Amino acid sequence: MTVPTLEERMAAVEAEIARLKRERPAPPTEQPWWERIRGTFKDDPAYEEAMRLGREYRESLRPQGDEDDNGC
Repeated sequence: MTVPTLEERMAAVEAEIARLKRERPAPPTEQPWWERIRGTFKDDPAYEEAMRLGREYRESLRPQGDEDDNGC
């Protein structure tokens, strides 16, 4: 059995590195959760109703007499 030369060993290492780079999955792109669901509910009547009901509920929790506020 012959001992591989330094050049042969380096070629084997480089080939293995190239193989590992090809097999490595791409790193996941980290997006905020709200960007991943953006547009999901566009033109969805159920979503619009849920938003309306939520707004009505929040408004019902306000003390009476706060109608003069700036809408916040």
